[in-house]
Amino acid sequence: MRHLVAALTVAFLPLQALTQQSMTRGEASLTAEAIMARVAANQDSSEAERSHYIYVQHAHVVSRKGKTVMCEETTDSRVTPSVSGSEQKLLTLNGRLLRKHQYITYTTLPAKNNDATEPKSEKEDFGGEFDRELVESMRKDLTDSKSKDGLGKGLFPLTSEIQQHYQFRLLGREQKNGRDVYHLDFRPKDKGDYGWKGDAYIDAVAYQPVLVRTGMSRKIPFAVRTLLGTSLPGLGFAVVYAPQRDGVWFPVNFGTEFKLHVLFFLNREIVINAENRDFVKTHVSSRILGGAGTSEDIPQ
Repeated sequence: MRHLVAALTVAFLPLQALTQQSMTRGEASLTAEAIMARVAANQDSSEAERSHYIYVQHAHVVSRKGKTVMCEETTDSRVTPSVSGSEQKLLTLNGRLLRKHQYITYTTLPAKNNDATEPKSEKEDFGGEFDRELVESMRKDLTDSKSKDGLGKGLFPLTSEIQQHYQFRLLGREQKNGRDVYHLDFRPKDKGDYGWKGDAYIDAVAYQPVLVRTGMSRKIPFAVRTLLGTSLPGLGFAVVYAPQRDGVWFPVNFGTEFKLHVLFFLNREIVINAENRDFVKTHVSSRILGGAGTSEDIPQ
């Protein structure tokens, strides 16, 4: 019997190797469009699954003029899913602002003051407030109320809704972040479109993005820059994804660094780094209490 088992094992080895080779060839023969179609389907389903997670977004945003830090903030915000997207609650804030050649620190945001009658001298005293508002705006624009994953909706072309406007090219297969991945690049189908171009590393088993890097697909025309006095050289970002224990993939790191030129006299370099962490999966059900139309959500 032992010899029979050994003989059968030897006999089936070539067949097993041939089957594995066929499967490998089948996977390798996938086109860029076929790979991204699987990614789009997974991204669409993952978006729904992400609505069951609460997590903390740790962000660091800096506005620099040359080598001088004009303003920087480090924040922790709790991101809670809602019916249509997510809500953010600021938990901690540590900031510093350069004002009249000295740094002031703060741990709360200033109250909005829209009083047009405020004396001009007092307004002028807040010369550095522009940078604080810029940093705040950049941090808030990092995500929006329609996003469930802590990043602004539509930042890159991975969902089925956005993919239709892009063309993809398969560059090869390699290792990235300890995973077997497909490496693709992408750019808008319409060469006149001001969208993203870049490359993406796609997990070869889960068909989820592992790393996405982007830049602007084309420069803002000189005539437009001259008319508006605005340009954004170097605008682009990198996003790292990772799965949770139940297999739901989330963006876990986001980084960007670019220059901002506005109205010919304002020059800033913006640096943004964000990390999503402390993920907690929630389970919510509803039950009717008392009279009709009265209910409460019960975490389970």
